[in-house]
Parts: sequence; C-alpha cells; structure tokens
Amino acid sequence: MPTRSYRWLLFTLAVFGFAADQASKYGMFNWLYAPGQFVGKRDVVPGAFMFLVQYDPSAPASDCPLAKWNGPVPPRVNHGALFSLGGQFKADANKVFGTVSVLAALGISLWGLRRATGRDKWLCVALGLILGGTVGNLFDRVVFGGVRDFLYFYLIDWPVFNVADSCLVVGAGLLLVQAVFGKKKEPEAPAPEPPVTPPAA
Repeated sequence: MPTRSYRWLLFTLAVFGFAADQASKYGMFNWLYAPGQFVGKRDVVPGAFMFLVQYDPSAPASDCPLAKWNGPVPPRVNHGALFSLGGQFKADANKVFGTVSVLAALGISLWGLRRATGRDKWLCVALGLILGGTVGNLFDRVVFGGVRDFLYFYLIDWPVFNVADSCLVVGAGLLLVQAVFGKKKEPEAPAPEPPVTPPAA
C-alpha cells in the first residue's frame, strides 16, 4: 500500500501564502493612499494595532506594471530582513537578502521533494508557510527594491511587518516545535529469520 504524501499541502500553502501576501500589500497601499499625503493609517485595535502604509516621493518612478499597480507614489520599503536587520545598507542589503531568499526557496523546494518530507504532514505545513513568505518578500525585493510593510503593533512599538513575515515566523515556529517536541520514530527491528531445518538423513 503506497504511503500517503502531504507534498501537495506544502506547495498549496506556499502559493496561498504568496497570493495572500501580495494581495494584501497591493490592496493596502491603494486603499490607504490619499493624494498629497505620504502616510496612510487605519486603526484596527485602537491603542494597539493599525494598518500603516508609507510612501516615498523621492524614490524614482518605475515603468514596470507590477510596480505601478501599487499606486501613483512609490512605497517606502524595508531593504533589510525581518525587524529591519541590515536595512541601513539599502541596495546592498536588498541584494544580499534577495540572494539569500532565492537560495532558501530552492533549498526548501528540494527539501519538500524528498520522500521522507512528503510523509510528514506538519513538516510540510511549516515548509509551505516558510516558502510562501520567502517568495512573497523576494517578489518585493525584485520589483520594488525592498519589502513593503503595513502591519503595525504600536502598543509595544513593534517593527512594521507584513503577511509574508507572519508566514515566515509561524513556519519557523512550527519547525522549532517539531525539533523540540516531535517524536522520533524508532527504527523497526528486523524480522527474525525462520530456523533452518537440517535435511533429513
């Protein structure tokens, strides 16, 4: 009987995560744009959480349709990684983290193609979320020269983040939980060999 594979779950979650990330970014930057204003806000939980988009009128306009869909003013982007790590280096940081994202996406895809990975449901879920988040932010780095963010927990002054970042954090958390609490299957003991009957005299 063939072993059930959850590989479809990995790649479905990756596509869904990428689509949700891009739809939310394009939607928020268009919805909260107001002519003449370079910051758009909408409280979700007053005093705690808001949607926050920022625009950069000094950034050069792009002829790329994928960039134009974001609105008439280029977005202000994070050139660094999660929590703005390395963002002060701008274009160089974007190239470095873009390269890391490409390598990570390729590595996760190859990992997902392994037979043992396909049999592990929660590993596939974790890798699918990480892959979706990685590709979502990679898209931004290629098209916008950095990552668009709009989710802001200002109650604790948390760095502004996005749906792709959320997928990455949740996926990495699931991997950590599996590594710490996951049960490792004991190798099956080989079946005892039948006793050899001596030939009759």
